[in-house]
Amino acid sequence: MEFKPGAVAANKSSSSGGITSGEIVSHYRIISQLGSGGMGEVYLAQDMVLSRRVALRLLPEEFNTQPDRLARFQQEARAASALNHPNILTI
Repeated sequence: MEFKPGAVAANKSSSSGGITSGEIVSHYRIISQLGSGGMGEVYLAQDMVLSRRVALRLLPEEFNTQPDRLARFQQEARAASALNHPNILTI
């Protein structure tokens, strides 16, 4: 599977049932789920505006009401966006 650099941190709630292949979230078409953990779910998606594949991370719904969790999510996105290496995805 070819995966071009480009990752997106999305502040959109994921549902307990997950997102299905082909579903549209903002301007991203979901291809498949890559993984999940305590801070959300990560999906392989197609950015329909830039025509590239991206990693789309969705927070669990309950985090939308927890300012500390949202702040951590944003902090992680800022930290990841500061990295610059050919083998690291960009934010």
